[in-house]
Amino acid sequence: MKLNQLRSAFLLLFVFTAFVFAQDYSAKLAEIDAYAAKVRADWNIPGMAIAVVKDDKVIFAKGYGVRDINKPDKVDENTLFAIASNSKAFTTASLAILIDEKKIGGWDDKVTKYLPDFQMYDPYVTREMTIRDLVSHRSGLATFSGDLLWYDTTYSTDEMLRRVRYLKPVRGFRAGYGYQNLMFVAAGRIVEKVSGQKWGDFIKERILTPLGMTRTTTTVRDLKDNYASPHNESFGGRMRALPLGNVDNPVGAVGLNSSVIELTRWLRLQLNHGTFEGKKIYSDDRANEMWQQNIFMNIAKFPPKEAPTQMFSGYGLGWVLNDYRGRKVVSHTGGLDGMISQTAMMPAENLGFVILTNSETNAIGILRNKIFDVFTDAPARDWNAEALKRAADGKAAEEKERQKVDAARVLNTKPSLDLKAYAGTYTSEMYGDVTIAEENGRLVLRLVPAPNFVADLEHWQNDTFQIHWRSSVNYNFPRGFVTFTLDKDGKTDQLKIDQPNNDFWFYELELKRINK
Repeated sequence: MKLNQLRSAFLLLFVFTAFVFAQDYSAKLAEIDAYAAKVRADWNIPGMAIAVVKDDKVIFAKGYGVRDINKPDKVDENTLFAIASNSKAFTTASLAILIDEKKIGGWDDKVTKYLPDFQMYDPYVTREMTIRDLVSHRSGLATFSGDLLWYDTTYSTDEMLRRVRYLKPVRGFRAGYGYQNLMFVAAGRIVEKVSGQKWGDFIKERILTPLGMTRTTTTVRDLKDNYASPHNESFGGRMRALPLGNVDNPVGAVGLNSSVIELTRWLRLQLNHGTFEGKKIYSDDRANEMWQQNIFMNIAKFPPKEAPTQMFSGYGLGWVLNDYRGRKVVSHTGGLDGMISQTAMMPAENLGFVILTNSETNAIGILRNKIFDVFTDAPARDWNAEALKRAADGKAAEEKERQKVDAARVLNTKPSLDLKAYAGTYTSEMYGDVTIAEENGRLVLRLVPAPNFVADLEHWQNDTFQIHWRSSVNYNFPRGFVTFTLDKDGKTDQLKIDQPNNDFWFYELELKRINK
């Protein structure tokens, strides 16, 4: 190429580069800002924060509302929230670092190589389970199976994993997707075994510190200032602030607390394939592997009204993978009591954003779609109005179902036995003990591994009682029931807990009485 041509090419490159960095996103960001404020108000969200990264620059970071409904302190871009399952990608990044250092042979190393005592229900699955299987949700277990083992229990990490062997699969090994927190706990334990460090210490030393995420914590015990309190509706429908949940033992699955401004550094690392401001945290090869689909995820009947352009959905290694208007999306959500969050990236647009909230609503999905729409110049669509209508329809359906249950109730029945005859210990091989006590003329249920789980039981019909969880239970459970079954001698032999909800499967407990 001649010198003049080189100069022309360089000039064109310079002009193009200058144009890219000189683009004015103020109109787009103003639209997002106004929409976010409306969403927060419509869904009665106490506090929320959003940050956007474009072309390796932070172009928006803002807080909305308050950290705690009982205090005036405002949310800003530095306010810390629990990011829950967004922590999973930090676990796979940790494994990637150890693979780069050849301390782990690869994603297809067998789990038992590092955790010799690890057992699944099926010996074949135990023998063949790999690290890749752990972090891509293809174990054969149901979504959320066994989550009662880590939720609000006193079980150690190793005790949780010891009890995994009692969880029964619902599909063939690697035959389908089932979101699994406990498999990520096993992955976090592998990080600890290989590195010789606590999961949180490894994350801090090898990821957080190099990225300059100095306020991000791996435990609620390190939260000192400017952090949000979780919120949800009480059983009476009023918004309430909750205590901070301690999730230190389920390592690898949840646990991090961060702000939108610090998570922009994490997004920049991701969008730059493992490198941040010239520092390589993990290799480009590992970055590519984490963004490859390892298992398919079902999508609604095509084309779904809520996502008319979606063609595929799957899970990589710590990341959800799907498409939006012809572009690949890499994302994850997080949810704990009173905290819902989202990280999302559209690599083709060099775009990423994070949304953190301190309540339990559909806001993250609404705002995710809005941000993508704005930056892809999509036709206007009011995702918020549609979600509000679905929520109202859902509440109406719940009320209809409640009335149906009320109508089916058999009135004027009595328990088969005196209340004290129901008292005793009912045990689950997988979970542990549940006790029933007769106190002041009423039965009281207690989940021994989770001391906060206490409920008063009110007679409903025959040997079925309605559950009234006490205020020590943070989860806002809908109405549930327990039923006692009697053996041939007329004594109680089993306790069945029918507690509808979207996260914890009480039917897995299989509680049998051990003292009659």
